Amino acid sequence: MDKRVELEDGVQFDPGFIKHMSAIVPNIEYAYGALNRIKSFNQKKQQFKMFYPKILTLLETYMSFYAGSILWAVYIKTLKNTPLLNNICYGGEYNEDEILSEVDFVRNYLDQLKKDVKYYMGQDFTYDPQYLTILDAYKEFLKENKGFVNAKTTDDIVIPQSFKTPDEEELDEIFNKIYEVNDTGRLKELLPLVTKVI
Repeated sequence: MDKRVELEDGVQFDPGFIKHMSAIVPNIEYAYGALNRIKSFNQKKQQFKMFYPKILTLLETYMSFYAGSILWAVYIKTLKNTPLLNNICYGGEYNEDEILSEVDFVRNYLDQLKKDVKYYMGQDFTYDPQYLTILDAYKEFLKENKGFVNAKTTDDIVIPQSFKTPDEEELDEIFNKIYEVNDTGRLKELLPLVTKVI
């Protein structure tokens, strides 16, 4: 059966990404809170080395989530006037600083992490330049949609003009990959697809 048939009564605001997520801000704050309690620099270095792979995974997951959210929005926008199901933002108050705070945190943290990796590990940290493209696009997307507080149907979703319009084949690819990663939890597999929309 074509999975798209399941979308007739409405479409999920979140296709299932959230179950694979772990909140980035509290996790980073926890890691640095633990680091700050250690007096010895050598022990701090050891602790940072332990946290480092987890931090990298968190960042990759969030970039994948932002990319996936954009991809999902572009896809469901093609389903004309379809009710959005379980939009937890709907009916809330729009506070731009609050809505953008996480994206801004992640953006600033990339610079911070570069310094910390040098300081604690003596290494150069580089991230995929696509991360900044995704962050900028996601920020623009959130602003134009005013945090989705008024998004009741797919028609209410605003796709920024700077985004590209994928063709039918690309839309199918996006849809199928989103369904696949929701089963596997490998959100990072969405990252290569984001070039089709931003």
